[in-house]
Amino acid sequence: MYKNVLTLTDHLLDERKNAKHDLTILLHQIENVSKSIASHVKASGLVDILGKAGRKNSFGEEVQKLDDFANNLLIDTLLKGGQVHALVSEENAEPIYATKANEGEYNVFFDPLDGSSNTDTNCPIGTIFGIYHKKDGLLQPGKNQIAAGYIIYGSSVMFVYSVGKGVNGFTLDPAIGNFLLSHPDITIPSVGDTYSINEAYEHKFEGELLTYLQALKKKKGTALRYVGSMVADMHRTFIKGGIFIHPINTTRPNGKLRLTLEVNPFAYLTEQAGGKVLGKNNTNPLSVVPEHIHDRSPIIVGSKKMVEDYLSFYK
Repeated sequence: MYKNVLTLTDHLLDERKNAKHDLTILLHQIENVSKSIASHVKASGLVDILGKAGRKNSFGEEVQKLDDFANNLLIDTLLKGGQVHALVSEENAEPIYATKANEGEYNVFFDPLDGSSNTDTNCPIGTIFGIYHKKDGLLQPGKNQIAAGYIIYGSSVMFVYSVGKGVNGFTLDPAIGNFLLSHPDITIPSVGDTYSINEAYEHKFEGELLTYLQALKKKKGTALRYVGSMVADMHRTFIKGGIFIHPINTTRPNGKLRLTLEVNPFAYLTEQAGGKVLGKNNTNPLSVVPEHIHDRSPIIVGSKKMVEDYLSFYK
C-alpha cells in the first residue's frame, strides 16, 4: 500500500515557520554535503581514500584522507552557499570567514568526520554540527545554538537534527537519494541498560567516578558498550537510552572533547530529546562561554534518571 513519507527537504520547508528561510537553505546545503560524504564512505574500500593523509593537524592528531575530503567539501560548499559568516572546523586551528560577496548570517561549528580513525575497520562514523547567529560573535555559549545535528554513516545513513522544536531523524534511501523521516520526535528513554566510557583509562579516573563505575558494574542488566566514535555512541543513547561518559582524567584535567564542536551540539540535541547533560564540574556545558574556539570539555550525557544517578555520587 502506498504511504507518503516525509522527506528531509519537505520537513525543512515545513519548519520555515520555526526557522528563518536562510537557515533552511543552510541545513539543506549540509544535507547535500552529507550525501556526498556518505557516498565516499561507502566506496572507501574501493578508492584511494582510506588511511592516513600523511600529516598531522595543528593539534598533533593524525589526519585521515576521509577527514580531508569531508572537511574541504563542507568548507567549499558552505562558503559558496551565501548563508555563513564564519566556519569553525575541528581540522582547522583558526576560523574561516566568508568573503563579503558571499557573507551570510550564521556561524557553523563542525567536526567533519567524527571517529574517522575507525574507517579502516568499517565502524560507524559521522558529521557533527552546531549553528549560531553571527551577531554575538564566535565565542557564544552553547545555549545560543539555533540548530544542531549529526549525520551517522553506518549500516544506514541518518540525518538527525533540531531547530529547537524537538529532534527528528531521517534515513537515506539510496534508491531515490532522499532522506526520509524514519525517527520522528526522538525522545531519549529515561533509563537505559548500557553505559559508555573508555575503561582503558580507568587508571586515570579519580574519586566519585570510580565509585560510580563500580556500582554500575554490579547493577544487574547493565552492560558496557563503547564504540569509540562519539556519533555512534550518542546515536545508540538517543535511540535506546543509557549514559555516555567522556570525563576528565589525570592527564586531561579539562577533558578531551571540544566544547564548541562536539559537546555543545550533542548537549543541545540531548535537551531537545528530553535527556540530561553535564560538563565540567557537573554543570551544564551549554551555559559555558568558551575562551577559545577549541576549548576542551568533559561530558556526561544521556538518560535523565541515569545522569541524575551519576550526579548523586558527587553529593
